[in-house]
Amino acid sequence: MCQVSLPGGMEYTTFGKTGLEVSRLCLGCGGLSYSDEWEWSVGDRAQSRAIVEAALDRGINFIDTANVYSYGESEEIVGEAIDGRRDEVVLASKVGQRLGDGPNRNGLSKSHIVEQCERSLERLGTDRLDLYYAHWWDPDTDIEETLSAFDYLIEEGMVRYVGASNLTSWQLMDALRTSERHDYERYVAIQPEYSLVARHQELDLLPAAEREDLGVATYAPLAGGFLTGEYTRESDDAALAAGSAETYRDLSEYATEANFDVVEAIRDIADREGVHPVAVSVAWLLERDAVDAPIVGPQSIEHLDTYCDALDVDLSESDVERLAEPVEASYTHGDLPRTVR
Repeated sequence: MCQVSLPGGMEYTTFGKTGLEVSRLCLGCGGLSYSDEWEWSVGDRAQSRAIVEAALDRGINFIDTANVYSYGESEEIVGEAIDGRRDEVVLASKVGQRLGDGPNRNGLSKSHIVEQCERSLERLGTDRLDLYYAHWWDPDTDIEETLSAFDYLIEEGMVRYVGASNLTSWQLMDALRTSERHDYERYVAIQPEYSLVARHQELDLLPAAEREDLGVATYAPLAGGFLTGEYTRESDDAALAAGSAETYRDLSEYATEANFDVVEAIRDIADREGVHPVAVSVAWLLERDAVDAPIVGPQSIEHLDTYCDALDVDLSESDVERLAEPVEASYTHGDLPRTVR
């Protein structure tokens, strides 16, 4: 991972072995919408667009969205915000999640992938995606079918690189070996859930990605809001459950002794460094060799600046160990992903 810093404070790294230079923070646009009716909405259209523009102004050049986010509105808002600045951006979107009732409204068939890519490009106001992810593993579609569709999109110039989100290590390796056998374009990136309290990916997927020199952009760095420092052992179940209104999940599932030990360590280090606990939670991810860019989803420009503060947090080796020590990387700890993003 080759890293550089430019004036203004933003840091950049090469994304896997693509040669693309991306900001160490990736702007996640799952909450962008025209209204508050979308379940993860950060606000109205003007606020959503302002967040994207502010991220660009702060040097974030890596933007992640999906066709399913606010059912297309997220892509439309991103397209408006990057109009005139498209060449500054490494733009990623995703395909595969269900978009509505009826047949052929989800999945990774060639028909669905090509159709949805065309619609995403139209909403984004661009002629190409820099990175296009399979949003999940489709058990009903042969991987050859999916990869041939991505290969076609690259040949047509509609997509530059392809990757996959929410898959296991065996699924990743199956896809990579299939690309080798059929001379298809291979996945160059993955997008898994990863945080201080969701670390099972360390057991197999992240090592596989490192071995294959893949770019890694991780989502849910705050475990749905649990790692913001807002919640403590004294928080009752009702308060934890109410977190789902802003963070899309009932946080009471994280209320374990080990997880609260992590939160206490985050708060202690944040107090010492004079930053918000959010910055410490993200700074730990920036220390992970396998992670190129955590995906952050600010709900306001103030939140965006809090995320950016992570770049200035200097964690010592003992800090990194203290933060990681309470929770083991395990499939039995209860830290498995609950929500596909």
